[in-house]
Amino acid sequence: MKRLLISFVIAAGIVCILSACSRGKGDGLIHVGIINNPPTESGYREANVIDFERVFTEENGYKAQTFYSTVHYEQLNAARQFISDGVDYLLISARSTDGWDSVLRSARDAGIRVFLFDRMINVPESYFEAAVVSDMVRQGDMAVRWLSNQRLDVFNVVHIQGAMGSDAQVGRTAALDREFASGAMNKIHQQTATWDEDEATNIVRSVIQSGASFNVIYAENDGMARGAVTALTEAGISHGINGDVIIIGFDANKWALRELLAGNWNYNGQCSPFQAAAIDEMIKILESGGTLTTKIVISDEIGFDARTITQADIDTHGLGE
Repeated sequence: MKRLLISFVIAAGIVCILSACSRGKGDGLIHVGIINNPPTESGYREANVIDFERVFTEENGYKAQTFYSTVHYEQLNAARQFISDGVDYLLISARSTDGWDSVLRSARDAGIRVFLFDRMINVPESYFEAAVVSDMVRQGDMAVRWLSNQRLDVFNVVHIQGAMGSDAQVGRTAALDREFASGAMNKIHQQTATWDEDEATNIVRSVIQSGASFNVIYAENDGMARGAVTALTEAGISHGINGDVIIIGFDANKWALRELLAGNWNYNGQCSPFQAAAIDEMIKILESGGTLTTKIVISDEIGFDARTITQADIDTHGLGE
């Protein structure tokens, strides 16, 4: 597979120009610009990137270029450059849900079709052809419903959030914030670790050192959950089934699901990274002159409980190795 990894170097206010990927080159390929978060962000993102690399190849009829960043304005600049270059399709997994209106209006005006993947953004539906995404709100609802059903005498929660403003953070936070607002659960500490495992460790270390009492860690991805557990282990605090602290993570990496199977964690919310095939199918429909009948495709996802998870669940649904 021939793929160009694009990166912006921003210095003195100058953005280096991406290589041209304009339509009408006569190469018979569909030109796509993909804006995604880098694979180092998480195990989920690594699987997502591999999925898109597997599908959007020259062998499958595409000339694809990808820009990776977790910085909102860099993603916007990349989108503007892809629009200027005249790609046929723009595929976006947005760092932030807001701030995309002007860019996507420009894409629409230029006749460039936009697909959202992984995460929704706050724009009119007329600005994109379709979205293949996870229901982050439902993920949060399922996790908090599971937690509520544990019937603890008190819910003292340390909440470790993902990148603020991202669809995943907003959705996974919403249900828990409602519990805090109603008084059904207590917010001992709430802070973003921006999906970073080491930062999550530092946050939980700080909470432990403060002497605050807590019995739940709700981490919005698996890496941050693992970082939190590192701090608990250092302090000799038990966790998981029959432990002092309930551990909740998201994404369903195989290594995380194994922690559930071993009883070290309690709950994990699935987030499917596999959207490329569905987008490929829809692009091919449009290229053949057809129309799309579905605007928003929601991945079918579930939650896993340490008391009921099986090895077959891990083999079927787990990400990575």
